[in-house]
This record gives sequence, structure tokens and C-alpha cells, in this order.
Amino acid sequence: MHHELSLITTIAAALGFGLLFGMLAIRLKLPALVGYLAAGVLIGSATPGFVADVALASQLAEIGVMLLMFGVGLHFSMRDLLEVKGIALPGALLQIGVATAMGIGMAHMLGWSLGAGLVFGLALSVASTVVLLRALESRGVLDSMNGRIAVGWLVVEDLVMVLVLVMLPAVSGALGGKGDAGTELLPALGKTLLQVGAFIAFMLVIGRKIFPWFLWRVAKTGSRELFTLAVIAAAVGIAYGSSALFGVSFALGAFFAGMVLRESELSHRAAEESLPLRDAFSVLFFVSVGMLFDPMVVVEYPLEVLATVAIIVFGKSLAAFVLVLVLRYPLNTALTVSASLAQIGEFSFILAALGMSLGLLPPLGQNLILAGAIISIAVNPLLFTAIEPLQRWMRERSELARKLESRDDPLATLPMETAHEKLSGQVVLVGYGRVGRRIAGDLSTRGVHFVVAEQNREVVERLRTEGIPAVAGDASEPAVLIQAHITHAALLVIATPDTFHVRRMVEIARMLNPSIQVVVRSHNESEAALLREETGGKVFVGEQELAASMTRHVMETLRERAVAH
Repeated sequence: MHHELSLITTIAAALGFGLLFGMLAIRLKLPALVGYLAAGVLIGSATPGFVADVALASQLAEIGVMLLMFGVGLHFSMRDLLEVKGIALPGALLQIGVATAMGIGMAHMLGWSLGAGLVFGLALSVASTVVLLRALESRGVLDSMNGRIAVGWLVVEDLVMVLVLVMLPAVSGALGGKGDAGTELLPALGKTLLQVGAFIAFMLVIGRKIFPWFLWRVAKTGSRELFTLAVIAAAVGIAYGSSALFGVSFALGAFFAGMVLRESELSHRAAEESLPLRDAFSVLFFVSVGMLFDPMVVVEYPLEVLATVAIIVFGKSLAAFVLVLVLRYPLNTALTVSASLAQIGEFSFILAALGMSLGLLPPLGQNLILAGAIISIAVNPLLFTAIEPLQRWMRERSELARKLESRDDPLATLPMETAHEKLSGQVVLVGYGRVGRRIAGDLSTRGVHFVVAEQNREVVERLRTEGIPAVAGDASEPAVLIQAHITHAALLVIATPDTFHVRRMVEIARMLNPSIQVVVRSHNESEAALLREETGGKVFVGEQELAASMTRHVMETLRERAVAH
């Protein structure tokens, strides 16, 4: 192989094998990410045959990290996080603490230093954004309450990991890694925080104005390729500039590039048109990670691998399960969040690589993290499939589970002072998201009484302060609809995007109130046809209703013009 062709050979091998193994993983009902990691193992130095250029692959992986973090920032929504802050913030922080402590304990048993244990534990504590989003999307629950909680939880984890990536180099010397161990810890932290603060201030004050303005100027040229180039150049350029000028990581720079772009009206177009390139480089990132993995670690250290997988799949998931129940959320929410977090991914790889470069994490630690990631990602779909059967089994066999579901909760019952006239002939509105809020506003304007059933406890608390009757809980459970006085209601309006439990909601409502009318929200025509058949209610499809509304407006405008002339 000619030296000047090594870059082309590495890219061709990584993408080619990534495609083949990704397709194989999909055929086996596994996430494609497992295939990308397996492709990296195949072309890495630990397996016989063709070996790609690891040095070049690591540089390509750096670009992959930039674009991955840019994508995370592009989808980061402070509003979505604030909606579930009551559970996501304390839950994620406590779960990170528990998982990190378990990792430190395992590292101590292996004779590693505290610094190695800290890196190892933190790497095991954070789940993969890519795996979680794709798992929730495939099950149609991304926009549901459980989905929003899981995503908000992961956003908090991501923010914590961004801070860890920034702070770790400053404290590595004190933890026994590369760096001046004699340097005072507080001054080192202070210098790092000052640099990060300067960069964040620059991005929020100047970057959020210049970046969107620059994209608008490029968009006005009408050139699609120039727009895509501008987005990618800004992401990579800001990431590099943040490192060169402010001394912060590529990851933080790319994250803030995406975050400031999100506030632009062009953010959706930027996300859509940059997606193919982001996906391609994310494949290179995962393949390069696989190249670092030595599969013999599974043979030589089977107990250590099993312990690592146990921490990821059972340890931190059990901690999350308990925390969600302690925060008084339903059993289904606790199981969904637990399954969502029972894997690790891109941040774990980035943190492991940083720990290796700082001399904190031993090679065995990185291999255990990679083995844990591959195995946990592979079994994650099985955990999601087991949620419903496990929930039924726990309710049938466990008295504790039934007690937790039926425990006294002031938000699960309507206040005693709720006026009686508001609970007869009223509308029971399930879900108070974007669609639910609009329906509620229209009902209020017309003087129609309604009761909201919503899983988000913070939303229920806010509604009650506004004088709106609301109960917290899953409307597919009889107790929630009973508390909403479904027996005396005129209409059941299901505005939640989670259509998985719609049939059960309707069955319960009609069992309690045979004459009730049902209105259901749907996402597409095929889903709507199924819901009409199963529920017998009126089903509205988002795209069709939008088209109908626009058509009505067009016709009204034409009639007004005709009358005027």
C-alpha cells in the first residue's frame, strides 16, 4: 500500500466494513452501532488480516467527535429539560454518583488508582444518546412523557460529561496522571474554569449573533452545498478554535456551536442537511473505537467483563429504577428510564480515550469499557421488549409493586375544593403537551369545563396553581381516569403523542362510561386507520388537519378577494 493512499484506504475500509456489519446487525435486530464497532474490531490490530491506519483513524474519529457533539448541541433544548427538571436533574445526578461509586469500587478491587477508578466509573455512568433516541423512536414513544423524561435525564448526563471532559485535564496530575502533580489543585481548576467561562461568554454573547447571521447570509445565496459547507465548517472551525484560543476541548466547542445554532430559525435546515455527513463521520468514530478493542479481553478477563456489564445493565439501571419510584412516578416510567440507561456509548468512548491520553486509565480499563458498551448495546432492545411483560408480572406477583402504584399521592387525586359543576359533562383531556395546551386554551376560551390527566408532575402542579383541575398519572390506569371523573364526562380527548396505550385508555373509559365520545390524536393515516378500527372514535391526523386548515384559509382569502372586487 502506497503511503499517500493510506487515508483513502482507511476511510474506504471503515465505511465499507461499517456498512456490511451495520446491515448484518440490523438483520439480527441489533442497533447498527454494534455492527460499526464489530467492523472496527475486524480491521484493528488485534485481529489477523487487513489492519487500517490507527493514527489516521483516530484523527478521523476526532472529527466524528466534533460532529457528534455538534449534533447533541443542535438537539439540546433547555425548555424540554426544564419540563422534566424535577425528575431528570436529581435522578441523573444521583444515578451518576451511584454508577461512579460502583466503578471506583470495582477499580479498587482490580488494584487501580483512584484516578483510574474515577474515569472508569464515570464512563460506565453515562448512556448513549444515539442508542437511546433510536430505541425510543423505533417504539414511537420519543415524544411521550416517559420518552421526554428519559431524554431529559440523558441531557443532564451529557452536560455533566461535558464538564468532566473540561475539568479532567486540570486535575489529572493530582489524580496520578500526566501533568504536574505538584501543581495546586484549586489554581488549576480556577484557570480551567476561567478559560471555559471566557469561551462560554464569547459563544453566548458574540457567537449566538454572528453564527446565525452568517448562516442567513449563506442561505440567501440559494446554494444548498454552500449552506451545508457553512454548517460543517462552523462546527469543526469553532471546535478547533475553542481548543486553540481558549484551551477547551473539541467536544465542548462543537457542543456550543450546535447549541447557539439551535436558536436560529435555520436550525432545522442545518440539522437536516448536515445529517448525512454527521452520520458518515459518526460511523468512522465508532469504527475507530472498535479498532482499539482487543477481543481477547473477553477470554482472558471474563469475570471483569461480566462485572462491567452488570454495573451497566443492572447496577445503574436499578439505581435509576429506585430513584424514579422515590420521586413518585409510575412503575412504567421507572422501567422505561431503567431500560433507556442500561447501555453506554459515545461519551464513554470519548472519556476512556481522554483517560488513556492523560495516563489515568490502564489499557484494560478501556477494553472493559468497550466490551461493556458492545454487550450492553446488543442486549438493550431485549430490555425494552421486556418492559410490558415485566410490569404485568410485578403487578401480579408483587404486593410491594401494587402498593407503590396505589400509594397516597396528593397529585393523583383531584383537590376536594374542585367545584362539582366542573366534574359533570366535562372533557377529560389526556396529555398537556403542545397539542393538549392548544386544545385546553380553546376550551377555556369557550367556557367548556375540562380535567387534565398528565404524567408530568411539574405540569400538574402548575395547572393546579392556575385553577385548572388536573391529576397526575398514566391514563391507561383505571385509577387515573376515575379521579378525572370519567364516569360523568361527555368526551375523552387523547392528545398525548404516545398512542401505544390508546386502546387501553378507551376500553377503560367505555367500561366506566359506555356513552362517552372519544377523540384521538394520530401521527399518520395508517396509524389513524388502526385507531379508528380499535377505538371507534374520531381520529385526527396531524398532517391532514394542517392541510385542511391551510386550505380553508386559502378559500376564505379567495372569497374575500372576490367580494372586494
